[in-house]
Amino acid sequence: MHASDNLAEADRLTTVCNSCRYCEGLCAVFPAMEMRRAFDDGDLNYLANLCHGCGACYVDCQFSPPHEFDVNVPKVLAQVRGDSYRAYAWPGFLQPLFDRNGMAISIVAALSVAIFILGFVLWHDPDVLFTDGGNFYRLMPHNVMAGIFLAVTAFTVVALTMGFRNFWRDIGANGLKGEDTPSLWQAIKDASSLRYLDGGGVGCYNEDERPTDRRRIYHHLTFYGFMLCFAATTAGSVYHYLLAMPAPYDWYQLPKLLGTLGGIGLIAGPIGLLVAKFKREPDMLDTARLGMDTGFILMLLLTGLSGMALMLLRVTPAMGILLALHLGVVFALFLSMPYSKFVHGLYRFGALTRYAIERRAGH
Repeated sequence: MHASDNLAEADRLTTVCNSCRYCEGLCAVFPAMEMRRAFDDGDLNYLANLCHGCGACYVDCQFSPPHEFDVNVPKVLAQVRGDSYRAYAWPGFLQPLFDRNGMAISIVAALSVAIFILGFVLWHDPDVLFTDGGNFYRLMPHNVMAGIFLAVTAFTVVALTMGFRNFWRDIGANGLKGEDTPSLWQAIKDASSLRYLDGGGVGCYNEDERPTDRRRIYHHLTFYGFMLCFAATTAGSVYHYLLAMPAPYDWYQLPKLLGTLGGIGLIAGPIGLLVAKFKREPDMLDTARLGMDTGFILMLLLTGLSGMALMLLRVTPAMGILLALHLGVVFALFLSMPYSKFVHGLYRFGALTRYAIERRAGH
């Protein structure tokens, strides 16, 4: 017996797919299936998070709807994947945040922005929100700003780590050993290149049966845009604390250069993902969690837009409002990370690591 109807349906599909094996060259999911003859819940959650949702198996399968076998691997694994995010979340009493995730993220974002605006006003006075000058630290001292974000980042890291530990244990993975280093390196390469978002080499299927690489490009822009923004923040901290060079920075200095490139990625990538999401064939979607998907993408987009607007209008009277908006959005993004679509990256990397270890072991 499985813990949910979605897991039971995934078990049925794996039986059909293991009997057919037509799709074994498309991605890592089908070879991983073939290493097993029976599937417990952990195995099915592993396969679901190993799936990148490229849609190639749906297009190629002779048993996909409207066939009576009703084999729809992308949709069913997306449903199992979504269930797994809730099941592994830490602490457990916050798991219900996944139930209406889009609304929860919206509420957290709105409250975060309001808190930062109110904080600026209480720290000084209402007029400071509309003061020209471009000095962020007139609104909030750097140490206060850094302390707030250090606290929320610490909570986020702990929650994500505990959630990943729950996933890692459930899929039956053991601790990494020295001989697993090549497998870990292979997983890093597969994850960073989105190797399995290519439909077996031809591209990802979205709104029709013509594969393209657009979704992979949008994912790359989003991920590396986020990482560049994180690198810009890190560089800013180094400049401030180690080099005694507080903001603002010129366009050619590292914090501004990395932040600009990252901001562009966090605008272009999420816009592309949103367009692709709403053009995607509905039969391949977990429509019940569309709010979770779009909510997280919108948070990334708002982070990029508010950051770029703040950079361009830093020396105008709009700076105070824009800074409060940007800090509120970033605060909400980090606070909601363990309870949003963000976790799919961690679990997918874990699944890729497990798969690389299994392949290397020849099981």
